[in-house]
Formats: sequence, structure tokens, C-alpha cells
Amino acid sequence: MKTLLPYARFAGVFMLTLLLAACARSPVLLDSTYEALTPQVENRTVPFFAQTEYQCGPATLAMVLNYQGVEVDVDQLIPQVFLPGRDGSVQPEMLATVRRHQQLAYPIRGTMDALLNHLANGDPVVVMQNLSLPIYPMWHYAVAIGFDLPDETLILRSGERERHTLSFSRFDATWARSDRWGFIVADPGTLPEGITARNALEAISAYEEIHGPKEALSSWQALIARYPSNPLSQFALGNALYADGQPEKAMAAFDAATQYDAQMGAAWLNLGILRLQQNKPDEARDALMQAASIEGSWQERAQQLLDEY
Repeated sequence: MKTLLPYARFAGVFMLTLLLAACARSPVLLDSTYEALTPQVENRTVPFFAQTEYQCGPATLAMVLNYQGVEVDVDQLIPQVFLPGRDGSVQPEMLATVRRHQQLAYPIRGTMDALLNHLANGDPVVVMQNLSLPIYPMWHYAVAIGFDLPDETLILRSGERERHTLSFSRFDATWARSDRWGFIVADPGTLPEGITARNALEAISAYEEIHGPKEALSSWQALIARYPSNPLSQFALGNALYADGQPEKAMAAFDAATQYDAQMGAAWLNLGILRLQQNKPDEARDALMQAASIEGSWQERAQQLLDEY
């Protein structure tokens, strides 16, 4: 991607960038990271698409989508993510484009330890860097595909370079300027190792907004398999199961949500409604009374149902 800096300032900015690079320190990795990771990892099967001016966003998406088996080229992606007025692609369009191609975009935790562990698990990671200074940003997307731990270098598909190596310190300095933003692309129904419950909820909810609860069901099930005690995940699973015509399993999910968070009024309400539908009036009343006792938007509906029955 091309800098927007005036040419008159370029030399000074270049010197400052060199100074910053010289002062950059390697990020301190956890001992467990060194113990768990193999020394060298490189996913050579990730395809490469060279970027042209301002098109690192579409190029990185073409790489990770094709890696997932989605056949799409850069020219097809340009109108979906490239914003001419912004001279590039911004994060929401990147994530939305992944979802439009029936894939999930999972945000990663913004640490070098998390990034290296994802790469060790075989997952290429789209990362966002600022290759200039914070006050004069030059945003750039790349795909991290591996690392050399003893040499402290990261391996990327970046720009016009199919195999670009960058020291941990230099990469982390540029990555930090984007708040260490990155994501993994994955098939529905799968949850990559190392993705937090919160980030998975964000990713699957966004996917569901486009494709509906039935299409998101397998992903909610994958999330519950990894984080069974997460109440919001159980609640979302219950909604998807109900949309899929599985009321008994939906009730079980809503019940689990209330067990893990007794103050989840929406789960109590849904549980009460389903128990009414299943002709279980006593159990339904218990659930509706719980919902009516918890402050929130569900109270009015819960009380209305209690008054009716």
C-alpha cells in the first residue's frame, strides 16, 4: 500500500522509522510458548497473490480464502473490500467479505504468544500493520504463515514478496500500531485452537446475522464443545436449535444457560415459553417467574405470560 505522506517529508519520516526500528525490542514470550512450540514452522501450502497499489486487503483475503478452498481471485474481491476514498481496505469490510464467502473470521488475541501458537497449529493469520509512524499511518495487511523461533523471525506473505521474513521485534512494532489486530478464517462448524470464547461469540454472531441461525448452528455447537460453561454460548445455541426445529434440545441449552448464569433473564424467558409450548405449565411458571424478577427488557413479556396462564 502507498504512503499518503508528501514527498517533502519522506526522508525525515524514513530516518525516524529507522531509528524506531533500531530501538525496537523483541517481545517477551511466555516460557510456556518456548516449551510448547517447535523451533521452525512454515505453512507452504498457503497460496500467494501479489498485491498491486492499495490492494493488500483483497490480496490477503484471496490467499486465506483460497487456502480454505474458496476459489476467488483478487479482482473479484477488490470491489467488495477496497474503498477508493480511503485508499485501501478497512477491518469491517475485510471481515464482512470473509463472511459473505460462507467462512468465519475469528479475531485472535493480540499477543505474539497467541499469534505463534496459531501458526504452530497450522492456521495462517491475517495481520494488520502500520509500516510508517502512528501520526502518518501506512496501513498494510499481510498473512503470517510461520516462524523461526531460535532466529526470532516471522514468515509472511506480504506485498510482492511470497516469503517475507521479519524479526519479531520489527514485526511487533508495526503490528502494535494496529492494536495487534488479526484474524483466522475457518469453515463453519469449526473453532480453531486458541480462540477465546468472547472472540468466538463475536465471530459466530456476526456470521449468523448474515446467514441466519440455522447456518450458524454447527458453529455454536463447536463453541459449546470447547466452552460448555459459557452461558451466552448456551443461549445462542438454544436460539439456533429452536430455529432448526429442535425445541427439546433448545430447552436443554436455555436451561444450561440459566445454570451457568442465574441472572440471564432472556434465557429464563425463552425457557418458560418453550415449556409452555411443550405443555409443562408448572415448570414454565417457575421459569417465567425467574425472568419477571430480573430487571431487563424481558420482564414485561414474562409478566404478561404469567398473567395469561
